[in-house]
Amino acid sequence: RSIGINLNPNNACNWRCVYCQVPDLKRGSAPRVDLNKLEAELRNFLHELTEGDFMQQHVPEEARKIHDIALSGNGEPTSAKEFESIIELIGHVITDFKLPSNLKLVLITNGSLIHQSFVQAGLQRMAKLNGEVWFKFDRATTEERQRINNTRISLKKIHHHLRIATSLCPTWIQTCMFQVDGTPPLEDEIVAYLKFLKQLKEENMPLQGVLLYGIARPSLQPEAIRLTPVQESWLLAFGDRIKELGFSVKITC
Repeated sequence: RSIGINLNPNNACNWRCVYCQVPDLKRGSAPRVDLNKLEAELRNFLHELTEGDFMQQHVPEEARKIHDIALSGNGEPTSAKEFESIIELIGHVITDFKLPSNLKLVLITNGSLIHQSFVQAGLQRMAKLNGEVWFKFDRATTEERQRINNTRISLKKIHHHLRIATSLCPTWIQTCMFQVDGTPPLEDEIVAYLKFLKQLKEENMPLQGVLLYGIARPSLQPEAIRLTPVQESWLLAFGDRIKELGFSVKITC
């Protein structure tokens, strides 16, 4: 089981990825986070999973295992100004429960705000809590990032933010691949993507690897009708090309 913490209940994000499953998505940042409410809800949830009467009586023990606590939700989680305090709070709460020793704290992020000092402070705390960062990197060319993620962030800035992230906390690149109008990413884009990864490898950037996945649920963005999954064989073949560069790859079809 993964426990998700949604820091963007206002459905606001600084990007607008065409495959996003958030309804009524708007541009913006996370609202103020009520730390007392977050603590109360997290404690109640962990109590139900680990000690609750219903869980104890009706759910087999093997189905009650908690794999991770994930910060993601309906927008960019690092846009919450209380980010460092949130990580500190989670670290404090989990010590009061009988949880797996290998429990992970996962941050699913587009990486665009990692230059902020409060985000970096949070990542340093995460590293002490068996944390890891899933850093979104869907497309390598400027045109494709604009088309897929609706962001003008440069490849140079992504490179810089990846360097910061990997220096503070174990980091995976997370990439979503799919078809637009029946066509998967073109070879020019794939070559640019692999070239970027090769550069990271040559620089000895300490990445954990690449999390490669396709779209499994319908997008709720205006482009939804144009998007379809890539064939499993396409995704596996692309994963093999990444592995050839020396990266560990985990594929979810």
